[in-house]
Amino acid sequence: MEKIKTIMLKTFKWIGIFILSILFLMFIIPILFPGTIAEQVKIFANKRLAGKLDYKKTHLTFFRHFPSLTVSVDEVLLLGSKPFQQDTLLSAKEVAAGINLKNLIFDGEVKIDEIYVTDAYANVFVNSKGQANYNVYVPTPSDTPKDTTSKGASIKLDLIKFRNWHIRYDDHSAKILVDAKGLNYTGKGGLSEDIFDLNTDLNIDKLDFSLDRIYYAKQKSLHADLITRINTHALTFVLRKNELRINNLPLKFTGFVSILKDGYDIDIKAASKKTTIRDMISVLPPQYLDWANDTKLEGNSDLFFSLKGTFSEPRNRKPDFKAFLLVKNGTISSGKAPVPMTNLNVDLNIDLPSLDLEQMTLDLKTLNFDLGKKDKFRAVIKTKGLSEMNVNANVNGTVDLQILDKALGLKQVDMTGLMTANIHANGTFSMDKKLFPKTDGFINLKDGWLKTTYYPNPIKNINLTANINNADSTFAGLGVKIAPFQFDFEGNPVFITADLQNFEDLLYKVRAEGVLNVGNIYQVFARKGVDVSGIITADLSLNGRESYATTGQYDKLDNRGTLILKNIKATTSYLPKSFFLKEGNFEFENEKMWFRKFYATYGKSDFSLDGYLLNTINYFIERKGTLHGNFDLHSKYILVDEFMALKNGDNEDKSLELEYAKAENPKSSGVVIVPENLDVSLHATATKVNFKGLDIDQLNGTAAIKDGQVYLDSTSFNIIGSRMEIAARYQNESPITANFDVAYKVQDFDVQRAYKEIDMVRELATSAKSVSGIVSLDYKLKGDFDENMNPIYPSLEGGGVINLRDVAVKNIKMLSVIGDNVGSDAFNNPDMKGVNIETHIKDNLIHIDKFTFKVFILRPSISGTASINGLLNIIVRIGLPPAGLIGIPVAVTGTSEQPKIRFFTRKGQEILQAVYNRKVNTVVREEKRATRKSQKEQRKEIKEQKKEAEKAQKQVDKDVKKT
Repeated sequence: MEKIKTIMLKTFKWIGIFILSILFLMFIIPILFPGTIAEQVKIFANKRLAGKLDYKKTHLTFFRHFPSLTVSVDEVLLLGSKPFQQDTLLSAKEVAAGINLKNLIFDGEVKIDEIYVTDAYANVFVNSKGQANYNVYVPTPSDTPKDTTSKGASIKLDLIKFRNWHIRYDDHSAKILVDAKGLNYTGKGGLSEDIFDLNTDLNIDKLDFSLDRIYYAKQKSLHADLITRINTHALTFVLRKNELRINNLPLKFTGFVSILKDGYDIDIKAASKKTTIRDMISVLPPQYLDWANDTKLEGNSDLFFSLKGTFSEPRNRKPDFKAFLLVKNGTISSGKAPVPMTNLNVDLNIDLPSLDLEQMTLDLKTLNFDLGKKDKFRAVIKTKGLSEMNVNANVNGTVDLQILDKALGLKQVDMTGLMTANIHANGTFSMDKKLFPKTDGFINLKDGWLKTTYYPNPIKNINLTANINNADSTFAGLGVKIAPFQFDFEGNPVFITADLQNFEDLLYKVRAEGVLNVGNIYQVFARKGVDVSGIITADLSLNGRESYATTGQYDKLDNRGTLILKNIKATTSYLPKSFFLKEGNFEFENEKMWFRKFYATYGKSDFSLDGYLLNTINYFIERKGTLHGNFDLHSKYILVDEFMALKNGDNEDKSLELEYAKAENPKSSGVVIVPENLDVSLHATATKVNFKGLDIDQLNGTAAIKDGQVYLDSTSFNIIGSRMEIAARYQNESPITANFDVAYKVQDFDVQRAYKEIDMVRELATSAKSVSGIVSLDYKLKGDFDENMNPIYPSLEGGGVINLRDVAVKNIKMLSVIGDNVGSDAFNNPDMKGVNIETHIKDNLIHIDKFTFKVFILRPSISGTASINGLLNIIVRIGLPPAGLIGIPVAVTGTSEQPKIRFFTRKGQEILQAVYNRKVNTVVREEKRATRKSQKEQRKEIKEQKKEAEKAQKQVDKDVKKT
């Protein structure tokens, strides 16, 4: 026993010493090596990262991710790659790298084999041009020989752990948004081996996924247990074990992905077999999940989809997609249902060869359900193609809406009424070829009643009888009758009948009358966009044929009646704010819709219109109609800045193009977008117009909007105390670019006031700050606007004449320097009264035609070139008495602020023009000073510079085609 006791004591002693030694090493190693590790990791990061990296502290410890020795970096911030250098790519509370202890102790090398990232936000962004913010890793050049002697940091990963991540992937070029919150990821395997199995455990608390602004997943939980074999030589990923669960729906994946030089090969199959309807419904949007929890759901379902083939943009190849959904013997019933929905069966197949919607086949073989013994609904629909679609459909059923409401347990809607539908269609639908399937059918709703939780009063007495018939498979044979559609809302009856025949040359007969509170009706359906107080009163009778208006047979039309709108608030997809129509009285008279009384506001701007729109009936009928009209427009105040597309406003119904432009240019105002479906003439008067801080008073003139462009003709207004006449054209190219042409004349304006109040005067005529007095201007310009609706100066082209009628010119530096050299103070105050200066602008250069003025008894003349940014290449000839027949040439170079003077020479120093690409509104090269060489050398250099500029522009054009 003594021996055993002694042995045990010695054993515990050595175990204690061993544990203490381990603990001692765990404390001492971080003290011995911190400088080495921190320095090498920093060197590694600086060599390999193109984005700016910032952090607060570094730690070397065993205890943060025990038992691994980790170098931890706190409060990490990594910014994106160009052009997103100021935007966050990754922020994290902690980024830790596990260090290989053997290499550290015996070799003094930092080998990273584990990565830990905690409480992180990853913001991955790709803009509309395809530029990404994540290209921050700088790879080692392949032709650089490996340095086998250096002892830097290297990565050989066996473990990756992410904890509590928020990942946002926003790809504007592909219109994809993925937003994952509460992401936890563990990846294990020999990640640095050529071929290895990656074991993945992934959990996401809330996952959103949308494509083209349509959400296919919203706040879904996801769990993934994956084993993926990765071959880094062939860049192939084989899915060996891949089990996903989206909410309660299990999915199993098999297949592989191989990365090619110009794309990838893919063969993926996913299935969720022998699941339940309840599991299937769990992937619906979150607002439906409470309904599912309170509703009895029974039945089986199967889901399958596959993606197989090659994706290659250069070869124009895309994989095939197939999917099917099967629901059998489903039952849906709430606790209050008198009878359940039974025999719910769905059999849906989708086939999409080459991801081409024009080849898509949608085959709904079965959609059946019963409501008790009497009400049965059956639908079979098969379509193939899109723009030219083959259709075979049969829909037949009778549904008591009250029983359906109770069976489904709808909480936000109460409805009653008997709906019957019987529709048969077989044939081809094509808008271009004006084909329509042979169709015979009707929809009938009797004694309908609808109330939602969004509004206290119901829509009552809803009755609808609609018949559709087509016997010859053409638009000409198509007929639709609505006789009638009527309902009561808040004590006001609404009655509509319509008889529409021959959709190739539509013969219409429509009658509508009633009063509708549009704002309240929108509240019933929980829709935004129209103000709650909006009222529409209609008493219309429309009779005619589409061709009567287009061929001028107006006497055959019988369109009459009135439409009154009051207090309507509405938005458009291309303006940031809402229009508020205080009152609009419209009268229909055959081909015209008269604006008898129209007053609207938009932000601080106000408008009243008097005139007509032509052919409004056809505008609503045609697929791509254009509204024609003629109006008198009056306004007390127009603030142009409010119409710039990216300005902040209350409009939430913006186009996707505008949303992306705003996200990519958050500090920009954008340009004014002109609708393309208008052909309208206006005689406009406005008391005051303000544009970017510039006041324009008493505007009067003619305007036209046509083909997405605005034209001004014979328009005049007061500006800086003078009357300006203007003719102009404006067209937006995108939400952030536009082009313009303008010709303007202004008589007798104050130079100093123009210099102080107009930005373009300061930019194009910098010497105006030394001029005071009265000047007249006759000028033409064309060019582009940038994302803040400022002119892009290298884009400007044009020219004109400036008349210095009664001016005083003092202390222009170029003339002052000449005066200092010739000993004449008179150059500081030359006589330029009555002088005409003709200039031409192109490629950011102002070319000055020769003009002559007086300096005491001298007759100087000036010609040459100046850049908008201040570079000078001017020739001054100082004409000597008598009459300036003999002159001294002076070359002026340098800049307008620091001119350089050379006497007795006509050789200045040429300025190479800027190069501007109009396709992408980009300055390829700014103007610059040519090196001082012989004329032959200068000509050669100019030729080479032009070749370089053309090459750069071709590269920009090539990049544009790619995007």
